[in-house]
Amino acid sequence: MRISIKEGGPIVEERQTQRAHKVILNNRKSGTISGVSDVLSFDIKEILLETDQGMLMIKGNDLHVNRLTLEKGEVDIEGQIDSLTYSDVSGYANKGESLLGRLFK
Repeated sequence: MRISIKEGGPIVEERQTQRAHKVILNNRKSGTISGVSDVLSFDIKEILLETDQGMLMIKGNDLHVNRLTLEKGEVDIEGQIDSLTYSDVSGYANKGESLLGRLFK
């Protein structure tokens, strides 16, 4: 946060800092993802993450979220990882569409 003093009084400017987004995948069996804002859903076939670079859908079998630290924006996953798919849905957020509507458009 930065405070500037101008003629009308102090102006507070908030800066949102983006964390570094990194995906580390080990032998398609485990991975660490940083720059995660939220875990939207997960089950043994699919994990849906909101990251600083857009939505990230991870598909596979026997998937598990081992560690979730939203303060640091990190997630550890394991299982058979078949695909990683990014979707940039920020443009649809202003139109009032649901999350599923934005993802499958």
